[in-house]
Amino acid sequence: MSSESASPGERSPLPGPLRLPEGRRVRERSPSPMRGYLIPSPLPTRRTRTYSATARALEGPTYKGTCKCFCRSKGHGFITPENGGPDIFVHISDIEGEYVPVSGDEVTYKVCPIPPKNEKLQAVEVVITHLAPGTKHETWSGHVISS
Repeated sequence: MSSESASPGERSPLPGPLRLPEGRRVRERSPSPMRGYLIPSPLPTRRTRTYSATARALEGPTYKGTCKCFCRSKGHGFITPENGGPDIFVHISDIEGEYVPVSGDEVTYKVCPIPPKNEKLQAVEVVITHLAPGTKHETWSGHVISS
């Protein structure tokens, strides 16, 4: 301990305000109206979907399809419908069961429209019915199995 430090019973003086080094100036920030706000995702997850949208989806028919792709780190993927048509978006929160889907897995699902225009569909209540043969599957807890 040096002789300049305060004794245990005394408080050291608080430092003054921070100052920029000589010759430097403060950079002005753009006056963005969105600064400080998070932009909400337009995709409804299980937690943000309204009760009425969930009820309508559950009352609808169950479809069959094949998992085209799914990225666990991004939290979404796509399903190719069995009867053709455009691929259907699937969010991680709408997958039921213990396995992370991989390309080639057969699934059943229900659909609900994606706001705001309700032109595209999102798969909900997704259940893997058959694991793709010859692939490694991972459980949500991280255990890997071969099928």
